[in-house]
Amino acid sequence: MNRERRLGRGLEALLSQGGQDASEGQLEHEAHAATQPGESLLKLNVYEIDTNPYQPRTEFDADEIANLAESIKQHGLLQPIVVRRSGERYQLIAGERRWRASIQAGLSELPATVQEVDDRQVAEITIVENLQRKDLGPLEKAASFQRYLEQYQTTQEELAGRLSIDRSTIANLIRLLELPDGVQQALSEQKITAGHARALLPLGEEHQQVAVCEKIQRDQLSVRATEQLVSETNRAEDRPFGVVGADDPAPRSPRDSQLASLEQEFRAALGTKVDVRQSATGKGRITIHFKNHEEFDRVRDLLSGPSHPQQHYG
Repeated sequence: MNRERRLGRGLEALLSQGGQDASEGQLEHEAHAATQPGESLLKLNVYEIDTNPYQPRTEFDADEIANLAESIKQHGLLQPIVVRRSGERYQLIAGERRWRASIQAGLSELPATVQEVDDRQVAEITIVENLQRKDLGPLEKAASFQRYLEQYQTTQEELAGRLSIDRSTIANLIRLLELPDGVQQALSEQKITAGHARALLPLGEEHQQVAVCEKIQRDQLSVRATEQLVSETNRAEDRPFGVVGADDPAPRSPRDSQLASLEQEFRAALGTKVDVRQSATGKGRITIHFKNHEEFDRVRDLLSGPSHPQQHYG
């Protein structure tokens, strides 16, 4: 099944328009493409258009909107926005910055391509469009994924198939929503990167994640240095094989070091705290920690795949 059949009639053209929306300063000087089957091009009153309920962006840069409005005053709006009918009104699918800037520029009407799409298709279009945007934060992208999964009661695997993207892209972004508020705020404010944030996930406790996040900012740690710090923090906290501290006289045995390394591999792969115990006879156990229902479901998907029935523990 190809991408167009999955997403619906005419959406290939729409997605290409959405991708161009990421550079709207240049976009205003480009002529719009011809409409596709199932589309119509209209002149719409700016006040009969409503925002996209699936839009993950919560804030729009005021200076950027002002600059775009000035460009529209000088050159007009050459690239139409994309909408769908919603009762007696219209609802944005793509082009909210152009719509906002047009209002600021004093336009009463603007060109709009009208698409015939349903709610689920709009949600998918919005996700794909926003994945292409470099100026949209990882948490905003993650929220759009999470909202889709909850609203349509689907799996990450199914969504990845519908959008023709890797499941790991979805999983890695959604995992960021498990981080405590302080870390998410630092990520939103670009004080740390998404790579830093992912490196914090194997830490077992929220207070540790916050503390290491603060150290990243204070000491300007790289992602690699953060990963090493997290690994050292986990080893120092657990000492799961009777490993002694640096001040203790007994050194770590080669066997303990090997098992500790394997434990770190599990933690990196699962993105959560993992303890490994092994006796002298070779028997042992692996303990996987989780903080809530969502993390349990994520780890279960990683271990057993997304085909299991949708049910929670407890």
